[in-house]
Amino acid sequence: MSRLASTALAFVACGIPCFLPAQPVGVRATDVFIVAHQDDWQLFMGDVAFKGVRRGNRAIFIYLTAGDENRGSGYWRARERAALQSTRLAAAAPADSAFNCGPVTVLTHATERCSIANTVSYFLRLPDGGRGGSGFEHNSFQSLRKLRAARIAGIKAVDGTSVFRDWNDLTSTIEQLIRRELPAGTSVAVHTNDPNPVVNPRDHSDHRMAGLVGAQLKKDRGWALIYYVGYAIAGRPDNRSRAQIRQKTALFLVYDREMLLADPAWATYAERPRFYSMCMLRTYARKVRGRPLAVSAGGAP
Repeated sequence: MSRLASTALAFVACGIPCFLPAQPVGVRATDVFIVAHQDDWQLFMGDVAFKGVRRGNRAIFIYLTAGDENRGSGYWRARERAALQSTRLAAAAPADSAFNCGPVTVLTHATERCSIANTVSYFLRLPDGGRGGSGFEHNSFQSLRKLRAARIAGIKAVDGTSVFRDWNDLTSTIEQLIRRELPAGTSVAVHTNDPNPVVNPRDHSDHRMAGLVGAQLKKDRGWALIYYVGYAIAGRPDNRSRAQIRQKTALFLVYDREMLLADPAWATYAERPRFYSMCMLRTYARKVRGRPLAVSAGGAP
């Protein structure tokens, strides 16, 4: 059987529920969501995150980029607030409950940390690399793809708080961010976008880099790894239940509402309404067994 055929079979035979790890009685699992942008987990894995958080799992959300899209700080800060609104809803926290936010330093790198209920979010605020990974003029054309390929001498957070000198520096810091949040005895499952262009074609470069961070964590720590289809979800059949559709939709709508409040021109749904509507109806994932498939910096296996 070909690799693609066996992967397709895994999508159908397993389904999302079996990706959530079994846990000893009295010990909660920890789900780590490593994403490029502030609305990625809601769109591509929102129902999975909702289920895990609501059943009491520890949830760690790590946003690699500011999602700035060559725009100013007002835009990416609004995206962070919007992401936190989605997290609040997933955790069923009261609307007037406050997030505990502040900078933390790990391996000399400062990053913003926000917590509420059983969730914690980290915002690394690295430059958005654009769909092809070439970066934007506003941030000197830096990107995660170029960092991994060693085409740039480091990458600097858009707020100037931190500089990662190379790919290993970045992945090591992310590992330490996760480890500092893990309860004793917990099992860990890392959720991220699939970097394999055969399984997940035409995806955003930053999404692929998030997936490669997940691959490094599986290699170094042996944590469970679940890959999710990104933009290619638009070409897949609907596969979510009514309850799962409601969950994904609710998470995305509270995100979009915050963006609308910040600036009507920043409404996310209005940019691509057909695509975002399709995302609510679909979630496709595969659990990685053994070592993840190596993917080159250019995106091909």
